[in-house]
This record gives sequence, C-alpha cells and structure tokens, in this order.
Amino acid sequence: MFIQTEATPNPATLKFIPGEPVVSGTPRDFRSTEDAEASPLATRLFSVDGVSGVFLGADFITVTKQGGEWQHLKPAILGVIMEHYLSGAPVLSDADAGLGGGEEFFAEADEEIVSTIKELLDTRVRPAVAQDGGDITFHGFKEGIVYLQMKGACAGCPSSTATLKHGIENLLRHFIPEVSEVRPV
Repeated sequence: MFIQTEATPNPATLKFIPGEPVVSGTPRDFRSTEDAEASPLATRLFSVDGVSGVFLGADFITVTKQGGEWQHLKPAILGVIMEHYLSGAPVLSDADAGLGGGEEFFAEADEEIVSTIKELLDTRVRPAVAQDGGDITFHGFKEGIVYLQMKGACAGCPSSTATLKHGIENLLRHFIPEVSEVRPV
C-alpha cells in the first residue's frame, strides 16, 4: 500500500491519500479522542502523540497536529493508516453515529435561496476545499447571512477567513443577491 501525502494551506494539517475509499457519504470531523469513538481509524490516529484532529473525506484523511514536527509525526501517522487498512477493520464502526452535526436553520420562505446556496457549495466550493484537505457545511441562512462551518484542514487554517470572506462570500453574493454576508459557525 502506497500512501501519498500533500501539504495543505494550514501548516498544522497534513493530507494523507491512501489510494482507497475512506468514507462514503458525509465527511467526518473528529476534534478529540472522545469524538473519535465512532471510528477505529480516527481512534488509532489520536493515539499518536501530538495529533489533535482527524478529518475523514471520501478518499483522503487530514491530520492536524497540536505540537511536534511533521518529520517526526508523519512516519507514525503513515504507519497507523497502513496498519489500519491492512487489518481490514472498518473506518467507521457505526456509519450512522454522530452524523447529525446540528440542525439547519432558515425560514420556509427562503427554501429556494437555500437550495441555490447548497448547490453552489456542492458544485463550486466543496471540490476546491476538498483539494486542500477539508470540507464546508451549510448551517443556516437568516436575514441575508449564510452560516457555514469549515472542517478538516480548513478549520483553524490561517487563510480560512479569507476563503470565507473573499472567495465564498463573493461567489454567493454574485449568484444570489439576497446574500449579504457569510459567517463561520
């Protein structure tokens, strides 16, 4: 098994591409060992000293460090990922566990606007964010403000505010005049 690695815009996060599917459906973001109980892979990764976050995308894993140097952490993380895949254990122990992520909020009258926002996020924003090892989810729309959550490499990334404000906000405002602002959750 050959696992590729890629740098992300977030210097504290590294993207690992195992060459095999990671999760199908909703990407998963784990910020603590307790959160990771639904994933044997994430639990193993949190056992590496210095790991503070694990994000599981469709075909990649991003790992965030709280300390240490990548030159020391990377071999241990690669070993954990390889060992996990070779063991045949599932990536998620219960595919339905913890997928809720909170309720979306928006007025019924704004349903068409929200549908357009989600379509733009899915077709134009999420693929680009996934290239950087992250994901973005819609949480709500109220009084012209779109509420989004950055996940994976994008959570806590120094350039995430610029991505939200200059990239995503401008895109949504261009296509949807009712959007006045984008805010992180």
